[in-house]
Amino acid sequence: MSVDLATVKRVAKLARIAVSEDEANRMVGELNGILGFVEQLSEVNVDGVEAMTSVTPMAMKKRTDEVTDGNKADDVVANAPVTDHNFFLVPKVVE
Repeated sequence: MSVDLATVKRVAKLARIAVSEDEANRMVGELNGILGFVEQLSEVNVDGVEAMTSVTPMAMKKRTDEVTDGNKADDVVANAPVTDHNFFLVPKVVE
């Protein structure tokens, strides 16, 4: 796959990036170089290779999933001007 000048200008317009003619011509070569590198990566045989989250082997830290109310209801409404049983009271806006 290769990128031409029209594609660079179209992508720049879609991204709302102002690009001069010289910059667009330079970007054609740069983007073609990047795409060439990506094509090289597709040639690598990765059959049987497990996906990694890090280059060093490590186990993910896990915690137990406990559902709580946080015991923070009083702290949450502490600065509210008017509350009722840990709920915010607001003025009626629709009649």
